[in-house]
Amino acid sequence: MSYMLTSSQRKTICSHLGRGKLQLLYKASIHGFTSAAFHQRCDNRCPTVSVGYNASGYVFGGYTQQPFCQSGQYVHDDEAFLFTLNGEKLLKYPVTTPANAVRMMSTSGPYFGEAFVLVTGGKATVLSNPGNHYNFNAEEMHGDDLNLTECEVYEVEETTELERPWRPINWESEKRKELIESIRFYKPTVSSVSQVRVLLIGPVGAGKSSFFNSINSVFKGHVTSQAIAGCSTTSLTTQFRTYSLKAGREGKPLPIIFCDTMGLEESTGAGLDIDDISSILKGHLPDQYQFNPSAPLHSEAHGNCKSPVLKDKIHCVAYVIDACKVSIMPTKLEEKLDAIRRKINLMGIPQLVLLTRVDEACPLVTEDVRNVYKSGYIKEKMQEVSARLGVPVSCVVPVKNYSEELELDQNCDILLLSAVIQMLRFADNYFDEINDRISNIEIKE
Repeated sequence: MSYMLTSSQRKTICSHLGRGKLQLLYKASIHGFTSAAFHQRCDNRCPTVSVGYNASGYVFGGYTQQPFCQSGQYVHDDEAFLFTLNGEKLLKYPVTTPANAVRMMSTSGPYFGEAFVLVTGGKATVLSNPGNHYNFNAEEMHGDDLNLTECEVYEVEETTELERPWRPINWESEKRKELIESIRFYKPTVSSVSQVRVLLIGPVGAGKSSFFNSINSVFKGHVTSQAIAGCSTTSLTTQFRTYSLKAGREGKPLPIIFCDTMGLEESTGAGLDIDDISSILKGHLPDQYQFNPSAPLHSEAHGNCKSPVLKDKIHCVAYVIDACKVSIMPTKLEEKLDAIRRKINLMGIPQLVLLTRVDEACPLVTEDVRNVYKSGYIKEKMQEVSARLGVPVSCVVPVKNYSEELELDQNCDILLLSAVIQMLRFADNYFDEINDRISNIEIKE
């Protein structure tokens, strides 16, 4: 379930509410333009921001501190207001009769006084009646277009700043240099392997390709974009791609290769196929293999590596998960990830989680990336993704990819490089297991 509100629009709304973040509860195009669907997901939740969208391009709605219910009664709210968003600017219409700020109607969606209602009569429509406990100009607010293309309700959650970071991290420039050197001079403990192969797996739009681009940017010395990345409801990556990194423009290849895959989708026959993942893990898939969700790789397919050796196989798996969408991860997608994790566990390949977009998920981190381990909210998201994917919290690493920036940022680099160091450490564990197995076989012989 994706947000219609842009990151900048969410920040604008939160700036009018004081420090906080928005968590999507209800999306009419997914759950239905009905009062029953709205109340099922939003009753007893507060504070909330309800947002309507129309074909004329208007974004408008209302805020209340009171929890929704179906009593039919008016509730008092001094802080309630209606609003319209013009780009990143919010125009606010405060409640004029606080005692009648919100009406808890079982037959409609969000109901503000008698002035404004989103989703009425089981239809994607707006009731607009200025002057009834709220004063606003209808043309200004929604352009007199009362047909909804979408309706969303967000819960406003507080962000807590911890007294001290719960994971220590050094943000000094020397640490950045140290991390870069550690990666440049890393050598796998198995002589037959010169580069660690890390497989990136995650839902569509989570930031797999952007993560590679970001790491590549750090070593290039400027923001760059080699892997295809962007915003789409379906995967922009349609091939299996292996990306090697270089230390600078003319530098030597670094000892790590990122393997990018088609994004996971919740529906059957869409996105990356689980059988293709097995082929990737075992080293069978050739670079630039074209994914076909309805037909996994056949053993006789052109380019298929029939007898892969250790250097062709995957040595570490990184799940890429959007911090903004952890709590609204569809059940079917969660089941897919669980099936993948179980399969990888059987193969003994180490796994970690890259939690992306931490800056968009929490205002504290938006202000300063160095607050990532002082944010109580990010810690909760890391614990939640740990529980959902069945991996320890110690295997969850927050990162901020480069997406809008034109210049590198030292603090973002340190988070990104720290994630790569964890991948190399996990790969070492994998190689140690292999060395132990080889030693045991030699002893028995």
